Amino acid sequence: MSAVTDHSIRSVEGVAYRLPLTSALAWGAHSALSAAEHVLVRVTLTDGTVGEAEATPRPTIYGETTGSVLAILAHLAPGLTGLDITDEEGLERVRNSVTNNHTARGALDMALWDARARAGGQSLFDTLLGPNTRVRPSFILGIAPPAEMLAEAGRVVAAGVRCLKVKVGRNHTRDLALIQELRQTFGPDVLLYADSNETLSPELAPGILAAMREAGLMYVEEPLPARDLRARAKLHSQGVLPIVADDSCFTPADLERELDFDTFDVLNVKTARNGFTDGLQMLRRAATHGKRGMVGSQASTGLGTLHAALLSTQAEVTEPCELSFVLKLQDDLLNLPIEFKDGWLDVGSLRGHRVDPEKLRHYAIG
Repeated sequence: MSAVTDHSIRSVEGVAYRLPLTSALAWGAHSALSAAEHVLVRVTLTDGTVGEAEATPRPTIYGETTGSVLAILAHLAPGLTGLDITDEEGLERVRNSVTNNHTARGALDMALWDARARAGGQSLFDTLLGPNTRVRPSFILGIAPPAEMLAEAGRVVAAGVRCLKVKVGRNHTRDLALIQELRQTFGPDVLLYADSNETLSPELAPGILAAMREAGLMYVEEPLPARDLRARAKLHSQGVLPIVADDSCFTPADLERELDFDTFDVLNVKTARNGFTDGLQMLRRAATHGKRGMVGSQASTGLGTLHAALLSTQAEVTEPCELSFVLKLQDDLLNLPIEFKDGWLDVGSLRGHRVDPEKLRHYAIG
């Protein structure tokens, strides 16, 4: 009679690291990111199995820092230690014993999924890869002088991306001129949409969205402040331009509110804050209400991109997904580059990608 392998959790830990960007990413009214300072979340089982994920703290969005992610992991570790990796109900109870801490809890969820798959002799590609194994990636084009934005757009289009998410909201006249120049430069083969990051007012939004529609944009993400629920519902009811929900839909509970008020057309789920468990639930729930789905990036590096790409293959995901932020990194933790071809990412081809321990040691901080 063979011995039963113990798949209980031995430890939960995090390693903070810093990866330099090719240039700063700016968005919204004031926010900017000059480097990817993230945390590798690691769950180790008693048999030596390891599951890993990336936490992407964003102080201006979720109020998290690398320090707070490490602290919340240390807080949750005692409750997780000793639990069997297959005890999904027990693991969820501990993970949800704290509120907020979105990227810490999201990364922990993904690391648990990874460890569970590996404990069963599989990988996430075996347990999570959906039917749409080729996904159309989009690139987040941050706010910068127009010449710099056009140059960066040219670089990522040359790298195989054919969809640009343009950060707007600080100067509408300049935004519209840039969008028109992007359309003139790249033609109809490059898809465009905008992300206002809650910067518009209810009074000006209808006219600005109409101008965006005339410029050929597919949709706009979060044009109004998330707190202005009734104004957002009214703007959506006018049907000027399809609206993407992001900042207004952090959690499954948020999604229920937005569905009740019918504020959006496309749901942007981010593995960085939702993990796989909530991410799958939210995509499926939105789809039952006729909403389209996309998977976004919280400026994820390679490991986070792998996980976002897996969620992007689900049947409920219908739109381009933010899977090309790796093109803004000077280096990455992965052993192999993530490559794009003719506007597509072949997610099935990423099975051999994994964190390089030497690179992690090189970029680790603290």
